[in-house]
Amino acid sequence: MMLGLQSTTAAQQPEQAAAQVLTWTAGNDIDKYTSAPATAVAGPATIVFENSVATGNTTGMPHTLTFVTSDPEFNSDVQLNILANPNDDQGGRHTAEVTLTPGRYFYHCTIPGHGQMQGILVVTEGSGEDTTAPEASAQVSGVQNAQGEYVGSASVTVEATDNTGGSGVDRIEYATGETGAWQPYTAPVVVDQVGSHKVRYRAFDKAGNVSAEKSVEFTVVAPQTDDTTPPETSATVSGEQNPDGTYVDMATVTVTASDTGSGVNTIEYAIGTSGAWQPYTGPVMVHQTGAHTVRYRATDKAGNAAAEKSVEFTVVAAPEEDTTPPVTGATVEGTRNSDGAYVANAKVTISATDGAGSGVASVEYSLDGGPYLAYTAPLVVDRVGPHTVAYRASDKAGNTSDARTVSFTVVAGGVPAPPCPEYDERLTVIVGTVDSGVPNRVTNNRCRINELIEDEKEWTSHALFLKHVKTVLDKLLKEGVVDQREYNAITKAARQSGIGRPGQTEGYRTILDGTADSFAKWQHVGGGSFAPNADGSITSGTTKAGLGMLWFPQRKYGDFSLRLQWRDDAPGTGNANSGVFVRFPYVHDHPEESRPEWVAIKYGHEVQVLDRPDGDMYKTGSVYGFDRVGLAGAGVTQKGTWNDYEIRVVDQHYSVYRNGVLINEFDNIGGQDFVPPRADDPGTDGRRFASGYIGLQVHGTTDVISYRDIRIKEL
Repeated sequence: MMLGLQSTTAAQQPEQAAAQVLTWTAGNDIDKYTSAPATAVAGPATIVFENSVATGNTTGMPHTLTFVTSDPEFNSDVQLNILANPNDDQGGRHTAEVTLTPGRYFYHCTIPGHGQMQGILVVTEGSGEDTTAPEASAQVSGVQNAQGEYVGSASVTVEATDNTGGSGVDRIEYATGETGAWQPYTAPVVVDQVGSHKVRYRAFDKAGNVSAEKSVEFTVVAPQTDDTTPPETSATVSGEQNPDGTYVDMATVTVTASDTGSGVNTIEYAIGTSGAWQPYTGPVMVHQTGAHTVRYRATDKAGNAAAEKSVEFTVVAAPEEDTTPPVTGATVEGTRNSDGAYVANAKVTISATDGAGSGVASVEYSLDGGPYLAYTAPLVVDRVGPHTVAYRASDKAGNTSDARTVSFTVVAGGVPAPPCPEYDERLTVIVGTVDSGVPNRVTNNRCRINELIEDEKEWTSHALFLKHVKTVLDKLLKEGVVDQREYNAITKAARQSGIGRPGQTEGYRTILDGTADSFAKWQHVGGGSFAPNADGSITSGTTKAGLGMLWFPQRKYGDFSLRLQWRDDAPGTGNANSGVFVRFPYVHDHPEESRPEWVAIKYGHEVQVLDRPDGDMYKTGSVYGFDRVGLAGAGVTQKGTWNDYEIRVVDQHYSVYRNGVLINEFDNIGGQDFVPPRADDPGTDGRRFASGYIGLQVHGTTDVISYRDIRIKEL
């Protein structure tokens, strides 16, 4: 069976095969090919891939020989993908005619779980002069008896020369028996199994010529011994098991034997009560469903045979995969007025069921576009105004339901709204960007602890902020809202936050400061990547292709001033293409978008970073797709130097400053300079969301860009 190739099977070979034959073999092993060439010469070649009983495959396991063409480090001009197994129409042996060029080819097996079967073929420029194969010879040595038999063991030494052709010996291979697989020869082959033996051998030169196969035959007998005790044998069965002890999809039988006398000579196994005995060379994998018996036995070198033993087990098919997510629902309860609004508060109860599936694992909710939190009890919402609760559930098989929403309005009732300085319903108390780990519970005045900390306020000194935190915590400790351990944890977080210190002045909060903890709060979606550097910056990766985004899911921002520094690190003379995304919604709430990074593109705004003189018309400072700035307006900064960037957004007015100079202003309401959005844009007049998240764009492996010192102040 051939997959996607551009190759020629044995029945389709051209009349004149290539002079160079390169052979790969496979067996039961899933960690490496049984044999594989290391070198070849440029030009036509016949590729042989054999995965058969003759090469050691006794289980019928399939393997592939696939040349990788997507890695720029290796040659990509040979499209080769051969699937072979002992039971296919070629008996597991396939050939393909290819033309090799100088360089390196990376090959591997694409069967899942067989990823370690891989290697590199080095191809050199052939001289075209060496057409003579090497000469190979072998010698058997050891202690012999009067009949010429080798006592205890025999050692086979193989040598090769290539004096005639001149390219030199490349490698020597050997195989045992009539059908044994070829193996690299690196040292004398020691045979200590009692019986008659045949060792075949051949040699290759660096021009690809192979010598004719030769062989030596000999017999090994056991030394004189008074050993009359047979070997000790045992077997174990392994694999994934159901609760009832049956094996799912496959069971592996491992047989062991030991003999303190003359030593183990042979181990054999047989499948079923009447199956034929076969040499045991490695663990036996049984895939067929049903009840099975595997028999085994061993013989030592003195001829003593162990009694036959067996193991019994049952293999069953894996249960049908659960691909159906849970079913969710939500109800809203409370006192309603004549307009249908809820008076004082509304209680939201979320339910989730998974039918006959794997079972519900978790339920999550998001209030008014905030991050998803674990749902453990009905949610009581007492803030006056319109609200939307999104909810979803995941089952134990990893299926997650599409987000559903329920919307309602809360109006003032007999209980006034809580006098909270801020609005913060995060799960734990987070001071600045430091997570204390303390639950963000509701206090006696109905405000949450986070809201009383006031870490968004402009503090003139760090000491003043710590004094405020102590006042808040002293009161909460006295009321029993927090205990002493939680008091200390929040105090420690406040000290580490740095709020009020230089760098935190003017109300700016640092959301990327170069520490591992800071970087861990960001999340990557889509292609590409960003990695932290020792100097506190982050740089887009050069190995993972594709468009992607690093975004800050911790908080949404409405009107704000965002400050950061960026540096163009693109290789060569080109310039990097990147951008800063603002005011986009939670990227995982849009199941209709197959790629979450496109949520920022379609529903937010990108402030462009691009000094390239050609290509895209939107240059640095542009609001991409809406307001163009050319290089004449933004200017060009020398590559490898840091740029200061400030993006100020108030209502729908955008201001972009580069190195302290205003390079663009944009009103997101249409007008003379307004560029109509794409047809799939959610806004018909260009107006987008009034609040949202922050993100950094990565375009691919060549658009290398660095960012650092990202700070934001809510206006």
